[in-house]
Amino acid sequence: MQNFLDDIRYNCDISDARDHGVYSMCTMVLKLRNFYKWEKGIEPWDEPEPAELLDWIEAKENYWETLAGGEYRELRVGETSIEPFELEKVNTFFQEEGWYYGAGFGRSMKTIFFLAEIIEHREVEGCPVIILGKEHVREMAAPPAMVQDQMIIIKRDAIRFFFWDQIEEFRSSCRNPLQRALETYGLYRKNKLDRDLLCGQLETIVDHELNLFVYHEVGEILQKGISSSTLQKITGHFPGSIPEFICRGIKDLLADTHPQGPLAYAIREQRLSTLGFYLTFLDGLREKIFPELAEGWKRFNNDHDWSTIESARGQCYEKMLSIASKIESIAEEIGHKSDADLLKMFENHILQPLYIPGR
Repeated sequence: MQNFLDDIRYNCDISDARDHGVYSMCTMVLKLRNFYKWEKGIEPWDEPEPAELLDWIEAKENYWETLAGGEYRELRVGETSIEPFELEKVNTFFQEEGWYYGAGFGRSMKTIFFLAEIIEHREVEGCPVIILGKEHVREMAAPPAMVQDQMIIIKRDAIRFFFWDQIEEFRSSCRNPLQRALETYGLYRKNKLDRDLLCGQLETIVDHELNLFVYHEVGEILQKGISSSTLQKITGHFPGSIPEFICRGIKDLLADTHPQGPLAYAIREQRLSTLGFYLTFLDGLREKIFPELAEGWKRFNNDHDWSTIESARGQCYEKMLSIASKIESIAEEIGHKSDADLLKMFENHILQPLYIPGR
C-alpha cells in the first residue's frame, strides 16, 4: 500500500513540476496557500504564519526543479504495476477499502491525480455521481468537481476551501447576490458577515450546496454544443490564449444554462441561496458573456419572479449553442488554415458578436 501511495504522490509532484506555470501569479499564490493548508491539516479559515508558508513554497519550488523532465510512474498495487490513467483497473483493487483513485486533465490540460475516501454514490439526471471526502493524496490544482469516464466526481474537501475563499474574497464588497445567499443561512446580520458563525456553518453550507457542482457536471455531460475533443484541440493548438479561455467559458455556460444544469435546478427548486452563490462565483469572463443574468437578477430582486431568471437562462443557452456551432466549425479548420487565419476567424465570428476585444 505504501508503494502505491508513494507512486501517486510522485506523479502529483511531476504534474505540479511540469504544469504549475499555467496559473497567473494570483491564482498560483492561492493554490499554493491552500495546498499548504491541506498538507498541514489546517482549516480553511486559519491562516499560516507567513514565514513558514514562504519557506514551504521555496522548498516546494526547489523540489520541482529536481523533477524537471521526469516521467509518470506506473502504480504498484501488490505484485501488479498499472499505468496511472487506467482508472477502472486501479479502482477494482480498492472497492472494499472505500477509496477512489482519479486521474485526468484539468484547466489548461494540467494533469490531475488524487486518492480520496468515498462518502456516497448517487444518480442525478441519469448520471452516476460519487461524493468524495478526505483526500489522502492530491496535486496542487485539486478541482472541486470533474467528470471521468462519464462519472461525476465531487470532492467535498476542495469545495470547503472553494466556498471559504470565494466568500472571503467578496464579503468586503458586499455583493448583493452573496449577501442574499448568506442571509438564507443566517450569516449576514446588520449589514455584516458574521465570520464566527460562518466557521460553524461551513459544513452545512457545503452539504446543502453540493448540487451547484453536481448539476454543473450534469450539464457538462449532457450539453452537445462544444465537445471535449474540440476543446482539447483548441487548447492544444492555442494554449493559454484568448480562444482557449473563451471556449472554456462558453462550454461552462452551456453546462450552467442547460435545461438540466445548475441554474435550472436552482429555478426548479426555488433555491435563493444556490442562485446567490452561483452569481457570486460567476467570474468576469462568464459574467461578460452572460449579461442577461445580471439584468434578470436586478428584476428578480424587486419582484422575486423566478420566471425572470428562467428567461435569462433560456436566452443564454440558445445564444451559447449558436456560438458553439461556430467554434466547432473553426476547430475543424485547425491543420488546414494558418494560425493567423484561424485567429481572424475567431475574432470575427466569436469575439466581435460577444463584444470582447481580441487583443
